[in-house]
Order: sequence, then structure tokens, then C-alpha cells
Amino acid sequence: MRFSVWPASVHGFADLAAVVGHCERTGWDGAWVMDHFMGDRPDGAPDDTPVLEALTVLPALAARTERIRLGPLVLGGTYRHPAVVAKAAATLDELSGGRFVLGLGAGWQVNEHAAYGIDLLPVRERLDRFEESCAAIRSLLTEDRTTLVGDHVTLNDAPCRPTPPPGRVPILVGAKGERRGLRIAALHADEWNSWATVEQLRHRSDVLARHCADVGRDPGAIRRSTQAVVHLVDDPVEADRLRAEPSSRPRLVGTPAQLVDQVGAYAEAGLDELVVPDWTMGTGPGRLEVLDRIQAEVAPAFR
Repeated sequence: MRFSVWPASVHGFADLAAVVGHCERTGWDGAWVMDHFMGDRPDGAPDDTPVLEALTVLPALAARTERIRLGPLVLGGTYRHPAVVAKAAATLDELSGGRFVLGLGAGWQVNEHAAYGIDLLPVRERLDRFEESCAAIRSLLTEDRTTLVGDHVTLNDAPCRPTPPPGRVPILVGAKGERRGLRIAALHADEWNSWATVEQLRHRSDVLARHCADVGRDPGAIRRSTQAVVHLVDDPVEADRLRAEPSSRPRLVGTPAQLVDQVGAYAEAGLDELVVPDWTMGTGPGRLEVLDRIQAEVAPAFR
């Protein structure tokens, strides 16, 4: 199983690059950056949290690293034309020496679309556009020229030079919708991602496998990844308190041995990569110490 870090981009680039550089030196497999223009708010109002832009950050990280995989989790499909995305992916592939993973999603965050005047289409149309975009990007990254006439995307004998070597830019599709999202993953994903508990991962993997059967793909050819907020806690009282708190995200809580058991349940459900956000780990040496303990005391059980 791969273990990847998802550093917060709200503390500035120096902080983010320091975390990614540290994780490269200490054996982590990948680093992901989010693609949003502001923090989310449930009321849909603009948010002032400083957020770095993903396709600007990733080349800088590629230039500062040599081994670790890099990618966005995930690019929003509503605010970038697929031809521009494919061109950026081809460039990042070359800059990183083949370490770039192209994470794609349909787009969803209400406040950034409203604040910047970007159309957030109804869900059905948004997924229609996303499916056409995935097909266009796949073709641009693999074919000499692409012609596509769709309801949302039109390409006319379009090249994408330099074209990456065959198969070198994996496409990760972020999706959880059982009817459309997972079908798009079955059609176009080399890797699939969604926030998921063990039970959700197992169920959605089964749905993905059924879509793969419908479209003639081997479900085993699609890697599975998910992320969970990790609380490495040695104090059992504190661990119980954290487990009792409500959370909108899947969580892993406990000592390293307990985390091994919890990650093991994900592994049994077919997980290929665990993405660990650092958002709850604070800043400075304390955050790096937590990441080091995960790498030293949890990850080896799955290598």
C-alpha cells in the first residue's frame, strides 16, 4: 500500500514545500495538493482563507523533489478547459520526470463559483461535461491528434505536444456517485479516489466493478485510494474523546498499533493508497513528528 501526504496549502508555499520535502526524504510515496480557490463555507459565502493555486504549486514542488509522486486532489472540472488541463499535465509529466498523477473531478464548491462568477452547472450537466472532459484529456495525452464534438467539449484535430510516453500520466478520477461518477471512473480512471469509510470503500468498489463489467474493463486495473483524518494519540482518554466527537470526514484514531488495525481493514477492502491530510497536526516540528511516526510505526505493516 502507498502512503501519501496531503499538506494544507493555507500556511504558505515555504511551509507546504517543507512538508513535501520532508516526506520525500522519509519514505512517503506521494504528495497531493487541493484545487480550490478559497476555503469552503456551508452558507456559500466567500471565504478569506489564503489558498495556493494547485497548477502553480505543483511545478515548484516537482523542481524541489526527485522521487515522490505529485498530483492535484482533484482539479475542478468547471473552471479549466480540458485541452488546457492536458497541456499542463504533459508539461508537469516532463518537469517531474514521470511522477505526475492527473487528478480530475467534476467540481462542486459553491462559494468559489459564486464569488468568481464561474458557472456551477446542475449536477447532470456537470457530470456530462466531466465525462466529455475526461475523454478529451485521455485522447489528448495518448493520441497524435484529437477530434471530438460533444455538447460541452469540442476539439478539432488537436495535438498535445510534447506527448507523454504511453501510460506515463495516470488519470485519477475523484468520484463517489454510484450511477454516474463511478461509471466515469470505470470508463476513464487509472486510479479512483473518494473520501470513504471502510464500509463505503467496499461498497463503492463493488459498484465500480459492476460499471467496469458494463464497459468492458478489468476492475483490477484501477487503483483505489482514499483519505482519512489521522489522529495518532497515545493517551486512551484523549483517543476516546476524539472518537466521540462528530466528524464529517472518515477518521483513524489511536496508537500506532491501533492505526495498523484500522488501516488493515482498509487494506482488506482493497485499498491501494492511503492519503493522510496533515490539517489536524498543527505546524512546525510537532507535525513532522506525527508524520514520521506514521511512516515508521504504521506504514511498514503494509509494505
